[in-house]
Amino acid sequence: MYHKYLRLLFSGLILSSWLLLSSFTPADTIKAVGFKLKTVVIDAGHGGKDGGAKGSFSNEKTVALSIAKKLQQAMQAQMPDIATVMTRSDDTFIELNRRSAIANQNQGNLFVSIHCNSSPEGTAYRANKKSGVMLLVYGMHRLNEQQEAVRENASIFIEKNYQEKYQSYDESDPANVIILKAFTQKYRKQSVLFGELLNNEFTNNDGRPSIGVKEQGVYVLAHSAMPAVLIETGFINNPDEEEYLNSDEGQQQIVQSIIRAIQAYRASLTAQ
Repeated sequence: MYHKYLRLLFSGLILSSWLLLSSFTPADTIKAVGFKLKTVVIDAGHGGKDGGAKGSFSNEKTVALSIAKKLQQAMQAQMPDIATVMTRSDDTFIELNRRSAIANQNQGNLFVSIHCNSSPEGTAYRANKKSGVMLLVYGMHRLNEQQEAVRENASIFIEKNYQEKYQSYDESDPANVIILKAFTQKYRKQSVLFGELLNNEFTNNDGRPSIGVKEQGVYVLAHSAMPAVLIETGFINNPDEEEYLNSDEGQQQIVQSIIRAIQAYRASLTAQ
């Protein structure tokens, strides 16, 4: 009797969760059976009142937007058959749930979020300063790796009524776990693949150090219903990397690495 009750309870939970899911994301691109790269969503992290991480003379929001704009221009020139959508094109604060909504409503097939990393070391020169790129894909149960996610999700608390808007992000609720898994499981393999392709371009072609492809509970990745990777382009509080991240040469190198990874990703989809 006890087991029968549990089965009924679990069945009801699944049903209610999927009903909630259908109302939560009407423009969900999960319905696509195959994977065709038609639209790339470019997300410049932070913006407006949310400056993100800070270096000695620059901030994350400005660097991220500059790289994002260059990426869109490069894609229009080098991959004109792929549409690009920007979640922001100026210094505007865009809420995290709105970024995901923009991606889903435009039926994006790949979500590329541009950010800069930071460490607790400050901005002064010192030996063994943290450096390098890091690629984030969404991971739900890596509690020991949540530091980066907490930093990226911090802008939630700048928004008005964030308790109501982000109630569904409570990972302690079993119904929410089912909903979030529905968003991410189908695209997990493609997200990891794209992250690895990016890592290869940054390390093998550009000679950049890398922390690798990591799983994090980043909100904007969890709710973008498509393969999605957040690129930490470098440590903005490292003086050497800050110079690189703000230089035209450095930004163009980052952009071309992303372009090559997208080209390799598209080729892999064609081969499947």
